[in-house]
Amino acid sequence: MRAWLFAAALLLAGCATTPTVPDPVQAALAKAGLPASSLGYVLQPLDGSRAALQQRAGDAMAPGSTMKLVTAVVALDKLGINHRGRTELLAASAPVNGVIDGPLMLRGLADPDLDWPALWWLLRQLRESGVREIRGGLVVDRTLFNPTRFDLGLPPFDEAPEFGYNVIPDALHLNGSLLDYELQATPTGVTARSLPALPGLAVDASAMTLSSRLCKDWDNDWKPADLQPDGEGWQLKLNGAFPAGCRQRAPLQLVDRQWLVTTAVRQFWRELGGAMGPGNVEAAALPGAVVLASHRGRPLAEVLRGVMKSSDNALTRLIYLQLGAQAAQAGEPTLAAADRAVRSWFAAHGLDDRGLVLDNGSGLSRSERISPAQLAGLLRVAHAGPQAPELLATLPIAGLDGTMLRRLKDGPAAGQARLKTGTLRDAVGLAGFVRDASGKPWVFVALLNHPEAAAKGRPVLDALAAWVAGQR
Repeated sequence: MRAWLFAAALLLAGCATTPTVPDPVQAALAKAGLPASSLGYVLQPLDGSRAALQQRAGDAMAPGSTMKLVTAVVALDKLGINHRGRTELLAASAPVNGVIDGPLMLRGLADPDLDWPALWWLLRQLRESGVREIRGGLVVDRTLFNPTRFDLGLPPFDEAPEFGYNVIPDALHLNGSLLDYELQATPTGVTARSLPALPGLAVDASAMTLSSRLCKDWDNDWKPADLQPDGEGWQLKLNGAFPAGCRQRAPLQLVDRQWLVTTAVRQFWRELGGAMGPGNVEAAALPGAVVLASHRGRPLAEVLRGVMKSSDNALTRLIYLQLGAQAAQAGEPTLAAADRAVRSWFAAHGLDDRGLVLDNGSGLSRSERISPAQLAGLLRVAHAGPQAPELLATLPIAGLDGTMLRRLKDGPAAGQARLKTGTLRDAVGLAGFVRDASGKPWVFVALLNHPEAAAKGRPVLDALAAWVAGQR
């Protein structure tokens, strides 16, 4: 099997190629005003019955979110389909007479489903076990990853760091590090509040003005918010404009996640009738601490379906970091260990990793690179492997769901192509599997890198997928 995979990799690297760009794709390139040299691809029936059609197959290109395929395939293999992240509440020793004589420790172990109801239920479990008082305050443990906070000191990816796609996760991924804000237009301005309402956070939208935009375009006139200390709490001033007559709920990353976690825990605990002493610390849980309550996220295979269909950057990064945490040696940075884990997987399956550049595993990166041949080789291995059904279930279906819902709706690829999309301003991609007119599955990888890729490149990739779907 290994020899066959290596031979397939050689084929994809250029031993048998058909360099002609299909006529519909040439026409799409001409219509978009994009050079043919901006496009790299590998297309071939998985049974090898036709020579690979390819261009720039060996060139390292920016993949956008098609890089999520690398994280998904390697994680399904190395972590396993039933891998679960979890969250734990711990104490140095068992409670006595309803009292924890020390701190409550909240330990994050990469739980993808730790939302507000899950946090409330964790605390409810503790309360219903008879605990009523926590004397030592709260310890938040994010030490599964090294460093514990990748977001601190890192320049923002773009001009909108507050939006969910830009969240850089840590091991305690509470509500995706986001807080919901409800914005509502009034006859004279805009009002706003956080959901849940948290003590110590005042939201002020008085500086926002009304616009004539459609409600669906509410964020077009959004401007960065100002967060200022206000006594022991914070004042959040929202800026920009908001559509008249509109009401919108927006999950945003506007307050520090440590403040968000500790404030929410204390409020929920108080609402449950419990008491907690002063002090909030971010540190490792004490050795030998006793687990008092826990929450488990869904199995990896289930999580990946939502991740890939919606192209969730933060959860992909969380999974990539779990690969690193599993592989890390003592003191090794988690991202370095994740990089090593992916490359060892490539080597184990006879795939060349030269030119491969890994950053965070999600494709939301200016530096990540992979060649069409490498991505095609990964897909071939995955399709032949035991987790193929799980991977196929995660991929958006052309014209039907996920990020392919509105693409390729009319034509031979509709319902026949399962493709991961990728978009950056200078890179677009499609990668996965397309069934041709005779029902044969093809490996399909197409990457387009150009300064106007996001604005003009998608029709080119769609033309290529439609062409494959029409082949006999």
